[in-house]
Amino acid sequence: MKLSVIIPAYKEPFLQRTIDSILENSKLDSEIEVLPILDGPWLTEPLKRDHRVKVIQLESNLGMRAAINTGITESTGEYLLKIDAHCAFGKGFDRILVEDCKDNWLMIPRRYSLEEIEWTLHPDRSTVDYHYLHYPSTENHYMMTPHYWRRSNDIMIDDTMTYQGSCWVVNKQYFMENIGLMDDNIHTYGPFISEMLEVGLKYWLGGGEVKVNKKTWYAHLFKMTRHYATGEFAKKKNYSRCFQWAARHWINNEEPGMIHPLSWLIEKFWPVPTWPQNRENWHIV
Repeated sequence: MKLSVIIPAYKEPFLQRTIDSILENSKLDSEIEVLPILDGPWLTEPLKRDHRVKVIQLESNLGMRAAINTGITESTGEYLLKIDAHCAFGKGFDRILVEDCKDNWLMIPRRYSLEEIEWTLHPDRSTVDYHYLHYPSTENHYMMTPHYWRRSNDIMIDDTMTYQGSCWVVNKQYFMENIGLMDDNIHTYGPFISEMLEVGLKYWLGGGEVKVNKKTWYAHLFKMTRHYATGEFAKKKNYSRCFQWAARHWINNEEPGMIHPLSWLIEKFWPVPTWPQNRENWHIV
């Protein structure tokens, strides 16, 4: 079982560290390929050469969604792992995820916070396993975003309503046949945001499932002291409109081909924080 690791990157100072952690902790050996997608001409120092690493250079900054789509198109593995370019990994993470991931599952590992200087797990931040979707109300500007959900049990592979978006693994064939490449239309999601909303809801509402696997982990950079660039399209002025479009699209059940309405997912995980008790209010005018 071959795994293709897709890393969209733009002006990422920790890209090489991320690749090093992937290769050092991989247990798939020759059955892994790492695809850093350089989203525009910005890298000043070449990445280390390794037969498992295939660098893809885009001519201009197209945005994260286009970079991920490029990685998917260029990948050769039976499984896809999308990861942010500032992460570290547990030993054997790849083999565990690939062996446990069923064809119609999207799976995330347990998440830790990564300390920026020492590149170690942050000592003061707990693990994250679950997320819920925040109700798109006037208070949060009609944005249906993922929030950490403090839930505790000993189920090692468990359902999660949604996920943060920085790391996920899927079966490529199922993904291409049922999810497809991500929409990067400037009038819908745009080039950057709501990756977890589009992909995660297509899994849950289209007949798949979203799981957290607590048998392995990754650590995502804890961005407390500085901002790390994610491309020209990630500027805040583009966020609000795309977030609002995505929330309205899903809460009003406008996505074609789904076998469940969004209310099915809310009721599956009920009670969900921030969601009104009255189901008739679950819509955006």
